[in-house]
Amino acid sequence: MSSRPLPTAIPKGARYALVLVALTNAVSLLDRQILAILAPAIKHDLNVGDAEMGLLFGTVFALFYALFSLPLGRLADGWTRTRLLAISLVVWSAATALGGFASSFGVLAASRLGVGIGEAASQPAGTSLIYDYWPRQRRGFVMAVIASAIAVGIGGSLALGGIAAQWWDSGTHTVLHGWQFALIVAALPGFALAALIWRLREPVRGSMDGFATAPDPHPFAASGAVLIAVLPGLHWIVFARRRATRATWLFNLGAMALIVVAMVALTRFATGLSPRPPLVLAGMAINPHALQWSVIGFGLMVIVNLLQSMRIADPQAFAVISRSPTLIMAMTVGALQSVLNYGMMAFNPSFIIRTYHQSMAQTAWQFGLLAATTGIVGPLVWGPLSDTLQKRYPGAGRAYVALFAMGLSPLLSFWVYLAPTAGDFYLRFVFYSLILTGWMPPLYAIIYDQVLPRMRGLTASVYLLVMTILGLGVGPYVVGLLSDATGNLRWSMLGINAVAIPIVILMLLIARRSQRDENALPVRAAI
Repeated sequence: MSSRPLPTAIPKGARYALVLVALTNAVSLLDRQILAILAPAIKHDLNVGDAEMGLLFGTVFALFYALFSLPLGRLADGWTRTRLLAISLVVWSAATALGGFASSFGVLAASRLGVGIGEAASQPAGTSLIYDYWPRQRRGFVMAVIASAIAVGIGGSLALGGIAAQWWDSGTHTVLHGWQFALIVAALPGFALAALIWRLREPVRGSMDGFATAPDPHPFAASGAVLIAVLPGLHWIVFARRRATRATWLFNLGAMALIVVAMVALTRFATGLSPRPPLVLAGMAINPHALQWSVIGFGLMVIVNLLQSMRIADPQAFAVISRSPTLIMAMTVGALQSVLNYGMMAFNPSFIIRTYHQSMAQTAWQFGLLAATTGIVGPLVWGPLSDTLQKRYPGAGRAYVALFAMGLSPLLSFWVYLAPTAGDFYLRFVFYSLILTGWMPPLYAIIYDQVLPRMRGLTASVYLLVMTILGLGVGPYVVGLLSDATGNLRWSMLGINAVAIPIVILMLLIARRSQRDENALPVRAAI
């Protein structure tokens, strides 16, 4: 680490770069979340239930998003990040457009698979890129802008999806359904944004943190090696080549056995709780609950493989990540909060339509605009506030902002979702959303300050893997499962707030020791 003072001035082009990276996140969430508003129409046309929609919304997307975030995160640590972001935008936009021509659950699932692969590079590459444009003391603000852009994408997905679908269905069109037309429209902005990002200047890696980072001479080979190292089955080749110890082999095989047993048990439990007709994929009839837990089990095995391969191939990165209790707890908090957030977001439009008998267009316009507005304002308040409090209370300032948001919002949710009318719901949702949006900027800043600049892409990928498999992959499915089993979507959504209990406990621990772990970074990295 350099002994010179770290840069404090905002360099030329940083604001423009932040706008483009923020827009990338907005488009990512637009294409990802649009199924939420389209769910009632998709359910009707494809004859599926809430559990299947939760599987489609979360699990199918989550596996490939999480899996490919690993090699693409490694590629972001070694290759030109602007190029990677631009290519990824084109891939996931094309996959979104493919969904517009889906006439079966299988084709729509394949479309979401492609969206997941394309979007896998967005956060690792975007975060790594923007951190080399902005000084450390402004990164709470940076993450606030990105969080606000995410809110724009979520709100925009509701407004664009609902209005476009209902407008199309109100005409005399017979070639496509409204939800198919909405997916095609949603794909268009990504292509234009990709052209702008392709021309963006690539900053010097690590320049804002005082860490000298040598260029990676073989970034694609390293990226491919990461994919092979984590894919179940192929990872054994890596173990054999690197002469892994007997303990490594035994731990891996034992973890696999435990995961298989757990997934079989969860499949049987879910099938007994809510039996569902089989899904037909590639000509095969598949139990949707078996598909759900097979995907989650596969993802858990990828996590195990990743950590073991990292320990063998990059012991410095493994030490930096695994020996930071703050980082481990923060990733756990992010995963638990994602169970809650994605579980609620996946069914918010369906809840409003069913409970308050609003049309798709009404819900899209009113709730989409409301979600976007509060999602923009909230992070822009909480992010700078967390920076200010962090200066006054080193280590604890950001943690307490996140704790306040994640601890209070679950309590407010009962007040919101028990509202007697749509007007009351929207009014109460304003206060709820403004509080809820405070968690992401400080938590992300805590995570990325715990690692070296060269590891930020990898760290983002590890976090995305854990958060996506255990958060996005579980939250929507569980809410849908409970809704199918009980017939009560409202209480199925509210029940997911139970995860707030461990979140609060972990955030209190993070507040106590995050600064200590950040100060120990040079020791963990042995530099």
